[in-house]
Amino acid sequence: HGQFTKTVHAKAAPRDATYGTGCESCHGPGKAHADAMKATEGDDAKIDAARKLIFAFHGNPSENSARCLTCHVTSEDQMHFDRSEHHFNGVACNTCHSPHLVEAADKHNAVETRLTQKQFFTAPRPADETRWLNSSLLRKSQPELCFSCHGVVAAQFALPSHHRVPEGLMKCTDCHSPHGTRNKPMLRKTNWEGCTSCHVEKRGPFLFEHAVVKVEGCATCHIPHGSVTRMLLVRREGRFTCLQC
Repeated sequence: HGQFTKTVHAKAAPRDATYGTGCESCHGPGKAHADAMKATEGDDAKIDAARKLIFAFHGNPSENSARCLTCHVTSEDQMHFDRSEHHFNGVACNTCHSPHLVEAADKHNAVETRLTQKQFFTAPRPADETRWLNSSLLRKSQPELCFSCHGVVAAQFALPSHHRVPEGLMKCTDCHSPHGTRNKPMLRKTNWEGCTSCHVEKRGPFLFEHAVVKVEGCATCHIPHGSVTRMLLVRREGRFTCLQC
C-alpha cells in the first residue's frame, strides 16, 4: 500500500516535495488504532471506539481540508483556498478529490444522462483509473463533478450556443480555479485576459477599442457558459447588444 500511495502522489502532484509515502501521512499515527481493532473481538462498541483513534476525514469541512493543506500548502494552486468560495460554502478537499479509487467499480452500472451535443462532438474518454491518476484524483471527470453542484451552469451549457465543455473539449478549470483566486468568480485571469488566452485574435492592441472590455470584460456582451443567441451574445440581435450601452 505504501508503494501504491507513493506512485499516486508522484503522478498526481509532482510539484509538492513534502508528501509522505504511507497511510499515516494523511490518517495520523495508526498503532493505537491497529492495536484497538485487534482487541475488539467483534464488539461493535469497541470497533467504533477504535475507529476514533485514527483521522478518517469524518470531521467538518475545515478540519478535513486543513489535514490536506498540511502538505499541499507548498502548491501555488492551493495558496488561496482559505479565501475561496468553495471553502466558505463548506466544500472540503475530499468533496471533489478521492485519495483512494473506491467508486470506479460501481460506475459501470450507473445510468448517465448525456446532453444532446455530446452525440455530435465527443472527445476520447480514458478509463476511470487512468482518468483518476491524471486528473488530480478527482472523484468524477469534469464537468460532471462541477455540474453535481452547479446545476444552473449545467443548464446553460445545454443551450445551443456554448463553449464545448460538456463535449470534453474544454474543462471548467481552463477558466476557473476551484481552489480560489483573487478574481471573481474564481477566474484564473482577470476579465478579458482569460478569454484572450484562447481567442488570441481578440487581444489586440487595436486602434479603436471598447473601453468597457478593459473594465468589465468580455462578459459585458457575451454570456460565457451558454446562450440561445449566436456568438453567446446577451441580446438576440447584435444591434440591441450595442444599444444597451
